[in-house]
Amino acid sequence: MNPMATSKEEILKTSRVLIQQNGWEAVNIRAVAAACGVSVGCIYNYFGSKTELVSAAVESIWSDIFRHPDDPAVFEDTLSCIRWMYRQMEYGSEQYPGFFTHHALGFVRQDTADGKQQMRQTWQHILDALTMVLTRDKKIRPDAFTEEFSRQKFAGILFSLMLSAVVQQDFDPTAVLEIIRRTIYEV
Repeated sequence: MNPMATSKEEILKTSRVLIQQNGWEAVNIRAVAAACGVSVGCIYNYFGSKTELVSAAVESIWSDIFRHPDDPAVFEDTLSCIRWMYRQMEYGSEQYPGFFTHHALGFVRQDTADGKQQMRQTWQHILDALTMVLTRDKKIRPDAFTEEFSRQKFAGILFSLMLSAVVQQDFDPTAVLEIIRRTIYEV
């Protein structure tokens, strides 16, 4: 055992590796401590419970999957953003097999309001980002959105299509891009 305390980021990095190699069942206080070469108490210095550790690992994985793109212009154009998001979902599916399904089902099954709140926050963050892109996109025709069909509602539709792509493991955005073109751009 390495009695030296490790960093929170190192613990999360190790947790991500354990998830990649052995699935979600591999993430518990003892397994992470052993993989980090530290005592169980060291992990408890950063995380008060397995639930806190798993929640932080989930957040860490989301950050890895949707880390900021090299080209910030991705967030100025809806089509570019959707292409980028589908690539990142495919990356996430490859790097963390079963993550999307486990994340959604795991937090829905939790009786804790905290787990459900974390899932809602994650999803709301994605919806807000999509709405922001729809607001910034200069190519969208002026009459594309109305009170009944707002940017927020269209972001929700796009997000639903993305969730469907994750469930089906179909990361080809061609159909979604065509829907966007026909719905909000000049045809």
